[in-house]
Amino acid sequence: MTDVERLLRDLAPQVLAALVRRYGGFDTCEDAVQEALLAASQQWPVEGVPDHPKGWLITTASRRRIEQWRSETARQRREQAVALAEPPDPEPVAGIDDTLTLLLLCCHPSLPRPSQVALTLRAVGGLTTAEIARAFLVPEATIGQRISRAKQKLRGERFTGENRAERLPAVLQVLYLIFTEGHTASSGDALNRVDLTTEAIRLVRLLRAELPDDGEVTGLLALMLLTDARRPARVGPTGALIPLAEQDRTRWNREFIAEGVELITRALATAPVGPYQLQAAIAAVHDEAPTAEETDWAQILTLYDLLRVVAPGPMVTLNRVVAFAQVHGPQAGLAELNGIADPALERHHRVDAVRAHLLELSGDTAAASEAYLAAARRTLSLPEQAYLQSRAAELAP
Repeated sequence: MTDVERLLRDLAPQVLAALVRRYGGFDTCEDAVQEALLAASQQWPVEGVPDHPKGWLITTASRRRIEQWRSETARQRREQAVALAEPPDPEPVAGIDDTLTLLLLCCHPSLPRPSQVALTLRAVGGLTTAEIARAFLVPEATIGQRISRAKQKLRGERFTGENRAERLPAVLQVLYLIFTEGHTASSGDALNRVDLTTEAIRLVRLLRAELPDDGEVTGLLALMLLTDARRPARVGPTGALIPLAEQDRTRWNREFIAEGVELITRALATAPVGPYQLQAAIAAVHDEAPTAEETDWAQILTLYDLLRVVAPGPMVTLNRVVAFAQVHGPQAGLAELNGIADPALERHHRVDAVRAHLLELSGDTAAASEAYLAAARRTLSLPEQAYLQSRAAELAP
């Protein structure tokens, strides 16, 4: 990604938020912003980046928006009058970053939760429809329809700061999914997408500044920090994936770990327990273990048992199997894995990867090799493919 592409990606949600605040009409504003981004991507590499790139984009997108008004013949007279008038400067919502304003708009209460999340991932997170579909474990066409319907519902809407508490669960889920896609990219030749993890952490920090006493906001920030702390050790010099048990823990980000542990300790002591806090607590147990062998798996299994009650889901079920096997042995873990009946996991590569790991621990290397190959065939992440194929080759008869 070039510097211009990175700048445009950072500015896009801010420009869209400014246009929606000024004119309303999410779908038409998004079209205008896309045209402005296209113009910038063609002009800036040749003419240079302007002194005020965000203002340039807002001005260009506003002109496109006015042109759209003029082209709508059914509303020609009224919209020409608006277009010819001097547009007012958009007033920001007090105390809220432009990007966060757009995020809260996308999480409008009139939208069903899946549509809130899909639209925000597209508009704020910059994920493609295919990436969102993989994050949700649903067909790409389904996500495309959700986004289209959501934009239609938001036509004419503006966000002024009300109903923030109603929108918070969807906002947290969006930020979590953005971070997850950045932490382990669902496709491509890079394991991490640092731009996404950095943006997700930044937005959660902004949200926590607004809601410092919310346990789940604090828990999500702690979870992201404790997870991202391991990023420097997750990839080898050649870009190969390094599993948690084999990572050089001296390379972990100790500042992030200290901040994350402090945040989750405070949240658990002062707020009702929620799923993000429990996941952060699990991450803290991993990060505080001096070595992989000293990991307190019994505590992790207890936390997963709680998480399965508070927020059941396919990934929670699968991750619990790993902890269960560490406590009770690989054969017991395989029995738990074989007992899972969740359609969302039927073709997910992590099921085969977990099965391969447990078969390897139990000594059945031939079956483990086959399971690793099956997992490699199902993932679109090239680093994950390479790791799984290498494990299969090492164990092949």
